[in-house]
Amino acid sequence: MKLALFDLDHTLLPLDSDYAWGQFTTRLGWTDNAEFVRRNDAFYRAYQAGTLDIHDYVRFATDAVRRQGEARAEAAHADFMRTVIRPAMLPQAQALVEQHRAAGDTLIIVTATNEFVTRPIAEAFGVPDLLAVDLARDTSAGGDGWITGEIQGIPSFREGKVVRMAQWLREHELQWPDVHSTFYTDSINDLPLLEKVTHPVATNPDDKLRAIATQRGWRILDLF
Repeated sequence: MKLALFDLDHTLLPLDSDYAWGQFTTRLGWTDNAEFVRRNDAFYRAYQAGTLDIHDYVRFATDAVRRQGEARAEAAHADFMRTVIRPAMLPQAQALVEQHRAAGDTLIIVTATNEFVTRPIAEAFGVPDLLAVDLARDTSAGGDGWITGEIQGIPSFREGKVVRMAQWLREHELQWPDVHSTFYTDSINDLPLLEKVTHPVATNPDDKLRAIATQRGWRILDLF
């Protein structure tokens, strides 16, 4: 089996979807602008530095969505897709996905952004398999079934992406030697999965990843 694995933010999209969603909900008045921007920027710097606490970040990033409730959150996300995400789905990124689809590869988006933000984006790219940060839901007696702000299972972040891919392979009765895998990502945070796949591709890479890719002779692809 041939697998084409894609990170999402700054790889297939020329933006960070979670960061952009936070900005979008602030414009809706769901959060205090100054406080949200301060904390969001701090988390983003930690992500870029490789020091992000993913559990703290997910609690922060989903707080407004949890308070608004499922119906209002999903309606807002549909508007977010229309006004922010779809205009950012550039032809060269879509062509890359379609190239692998035409080759018969199995397509998987592997992202550290949560499933609420990314599921509709994966669907817009026509990628059915999404490994994102899964969100726990309130399934207690009398619970509303809505997200709690906690993470369900292993977050698909840094080494967690390797774990989640191993789980996916087991579910399909496969192991790493059974597949020919290509992984596209921009981030040094994804080094563990880059080192695991058959063909790592540093895509729109940050400075740290570009340096490693150059040193190791990995392919560098600048889509944007």
